[in-house]
Amino acid sequence: MSDIFCRDCNMLTEVVFDHSAGDTICSECGLVLESRSVDKTSEWRSFADESNGNDPNRVGGPVNLLLADGGLSTVIAGPSNGASSNALPSSVGRWQSRASKPDRHLLNIFSAIAIMADRLGLVTTIKDRANEIYKKVEDQRPLRGRNQDAVVAACLYIACRQENKPRTVKEICSAVSGASKKEIGRAKEFIWKHLEVEIGQEIGTIHAGDYLRRFCSNLGMKNLEVKAAQETVQKSEDLVIRRSPISVAAAVIYIITQLSDDKRTFKDISLATRVAEGTIKNSYKDLYPHLPRLIPNWFAKEEDVKNLCN
Repeated sequence: MSDIFCRDCNMLTEVVFDHSAGDTICSECGLVLESRSVDKTSEWRSFADESNGNDPNRVGGPVNLLLADGGLSTVIAGPSNGASSNALPSSVGRWQSRASKPDRHLLNIFSAIAIMADRLGLVTTIKDRANEIYKKVEDQRPLRGRNQDAVVAACLYIACRQENKPRTVKEICSAVSGASKKEIGRAKEFIWKHLEVEIGQEIGTIHAGDYLRRFCSNLGMKNLEVKAAQETVQKSEDLVIRRSPISVAAAVIYIITQLSDDKRTFKDISLATRVAEGTIKNSYKDLYPHLPRLIPNWFAKEEDVKNLCN
C-alpha cells in the first residue's frame, strides 16, 4: 500500500492495488483512481510438470548466434515419472535427436569451456571469446581426432590474451584433466596457424605486470609490497633482460619479500607462481645488478638493497 492523492477525498489516502484487474483503488472512498495499469514487476510463473514443482523460469536461454538455430530450438521432454510410456512417440524422439545433432557437439564444448573458466575464475567475456574462437576454428577446419580438452584449453588461453587477462599455460593446464602442457601448446599453435589473420592483430605483448597482482594475491602480500613490486616491474621493462615476463614477475616478488618483514623462500614463490625455483633464481641473478635503480626509495633503503644476497 502507498499514499496517492484522491480527488473525492481531496487528500492523500492509502490505496489498494488490484493486480488481477489492474486497478488502483482508494481505501477511504473506494474510488478507482487508475484502471488497467501496467504491472512492471516480474511475472514469475511455474512451468513445472508437477503442481508443487518450483520452476520460476520466465523465458528460455539467451540467443546464441554461434549455434545453427540461435539456441532457440524446442526440445520435447520425455515422459515424467509415473506417466504412460506412450506419452512421447518414439518417432518424435528420434527426429528430435537427428535435428539436434549439429549443435549438440558445440553445446558440449561450450559447457566444457564454461566449467574450465569457472575453475580459473574467468569472467563471462573471456568465456564468450573462447566460444567464438572454437567456432571459427571448427568452421575452417574440423577438429575431429584432436584432443578436445587441449583445444578447449588453448581457446581459453588465447581468449585470456585477447582480453588482456593472460594466464600462464601451467595455470590453464591445472584446470584440465585430459590434456598435458605439451598437448595444449600444440593445440594453441594449431589455432594460431588457422586464425593468424584474425587473432594476430588482437593479441598484444605480455608484460610481467599482467601476472604480478594475481601472484601477489596468491601469496597474501600487503598493499605496500604489491605497490613496490608493481613499480619495480614497470622500471624493469626498460632493461634488456632475456627472461619471460612470468619469471621476471616471480623474481621481483622474491626480491620485494626479502626487503620486507614477511620474507618468502624460492619454494614459496614457486608454488604461488608455478615457476620453477631454478628459473626464479636465474631471473634474480639477471635483475640483481640493476636493483638500486629498480627498487623504490620509499620502500627500502639503499643499504638494505646492497645487502641482498647475490
